[in-house]
Amino acid sequence: MGYPSWLRLTVRLRGNVLGFLNFLSRAADPYREADVPAGRRIADLVALAFAHERLAEEERQRVAAQERAARLDARVASLTAELEAAGPHAPVGSSKQWRDVLGQAAKVAGAETTVLLTGESGTGKEVVAHLIHRGSRRAEGPFVALNCAALPEALLESELFGYEKGAFTGAVSARAGRLEQAGGGTLFLDEVGEMSPAVQAKLLRVLQEREFQRLGGTRTLKADVRVIAATNRDLQAAMTRGAFREDLYYRLHVFAIHLPPLRERQEDILPLLEHFVEELGPVVIGRPAAGISREARAHLLAHAWPGNVRELRNAVERALILCEGGLINPEHLPWHAESATSAPLPAVPAAPQAAVGDFPAHGVDLEAMERTLIEGALKQTGRNKSKAAKLLGLSRGKLYTRMERFGLS
Repeated sequence: MGYPSWLRLTVRLRGNVLGFLNFLSRAADPYREADVPAGRRIADLVALAFAHERLAEEERQRVAAQERAARLDARVASLTAELEAAGPHAPVGSSKQWRDVLGQAAKVAGAETTVLLTGESGTGKEVVAHLIHRGSRRAEGPFVALNCAALPEALLESELFGYEKGAFTGAVSARAGRLEQAGGGTLFLDEVGEMSPAVQAKLLRVLQEREFQRLGGTRTLKADVRVIAATNRDLQAAMTRGAFREDLYYRLHVFAIHLPPLRERQEDILPLLEHFVEELGPVVIGRPAAGISREARAHLLAHAWPGNVRELRNAVERALILCEGGLINPEHLPWHAESATSAPLPAVPAAPQAAVGDFPAHGVDLEAMERTLIEGALKQTGRNKSKAAKLLGLSRGKLYTRMERFGLS
């Protein structure tokens, strides 16, 4: 039997409608206007109960988030301590940006997911890769690193996949590649954006099928590795140019972590400085340095650090040599010396944009011109290959290839 009479009141919380409170009766027409205030008070009590429950749920979520953050911080601290004890790859810094990076690394460490580390050169990508490896189920396995920009295409392929005896001239015996050496552990591919299309295709097969073949071999080998890749290039722009495979990009970009440059985490400069002084002092001068002057600290904090953490480490090493165990002062810093004593280096002459009719009758030696340009760029940059490659409009991998061809390495 239904209810012929009812009274409905809206239940509101902070101006929003939560629902309706219904009073039902089988009697005919029992409700009057005078019943509404009493019903309203009951509806308000219901809304208050909902408000209390919502606040309690928000508090439970806040506490749970704090506990998760505390556990993550403890995990990062534990991994950092393990890396400090194991070798020179401990992460240093307490800025929010750096803590966020380490937090993401700790979260993904326990999975088998492929990780892509992006950011400028020298920001600490290998340090983060070591932390991920240390926190993974493969921590007891090897950590094998390969710089893809340091080798020409043919050598990179043989280094990565290995080769069988007789695979090419000079292959007098079979050799396992980095993929095999990293079996049961982690393979760190630095500067993966410098890979040639041919090597990219083979790496894609490894990620898809988890198998590969040595150069000159017919036997299919299993790739029991976790891949962590790193690049300082814009891989999406490289895809647009056709220089990087789209399918490989999405295979690598399963979990991406971007590392901020040092200039965006200024509060980490002094901790890194102290760390490098303590680490390098006994190695460089046989004893700890006396310290760093206030003026030198000010100079270090004001510097833009285009080379990031790597540049800071090199600056500390140079300063330790010059201060001879004493106090590090501004005159021991590299840019101070350069501004005081260096004259500008001559520019590399631009290649002439000659029309066809301007060629000499006897022709030109294009190889000699290319060699001269490379020699000039290396001389101007003090044999800094990254800077020389930038002057020449080449990738570092292509510069290495040309240097080997001309016997300049």
